[in-house]
Amino acid sequence: MPLVTPLHPDHDTATKELATFFNETLGFCPNSVLTMQHRPAISKAFINLNMAVMENQGRVTSALKRMIAWVSSNATGCRYCQAHAIRAAERYGAEQEQLDNIWEYKTHPAFSDAERAALDFSLAASLVPNTVDETIKTELYKHWNEGEIVEMLGVISLFGYLNRWNDSMGTTLEEGAIESGNQYLEKTGWEVGKHI
Repeated sequence: MPLVTPLHPDHDTATKELATFFNETLGFCPNSVLTMQHRPAISKAFINLNMAVMENQGRVTSALKRMIAWVSSNATGCRYCQAHAIRAAERYGAEQEQLDNIWEYKTHPAFSDAERAALDFSLAASLVPNTVDETIKTELYKHWNEGEIVEMLGVISLFGYLNRWNDSMGTTLEEGAIESGNQYLEKTGWEVGKHI
């Protein structure tokens, strides 16, 4: 049972209009946004931030941004966000081999060195205490420019907010996200947990 009950999608007209963004990314409006509607200024600000962070600016592809989100969510243990991130990565064209082997990104040949550097950055930036160091920085700068690194940290930071929101809230996981979680993550121990 969630900490706070999500409101109906029609509760706030401005939120509803902005939330159409999620129909593309996930195929539904997330229950997290429906809960944020209890204070519409939060739901609207969150959606606008999400759109800005996830906008494709070039080489940090939409699929890679969602894989960065998955690594971050996996590091913090938020099963809700893990399922959402892997579903969005799939919808944005991540390679099947990457989706099937996201747990092994450090060694699996489906991931490039540039992708590994980005995903290692996500892991290091998501841990508490934070472990971003000179090695992470050196690897990032071999493959990415400063604007791209800002994009990546935007994703990591956005999901830091979402991980805390959804794990604390016990947000109910939507059916489509459960399907993606079961398909790609269940084999290594993922389960719905408290998000049922």
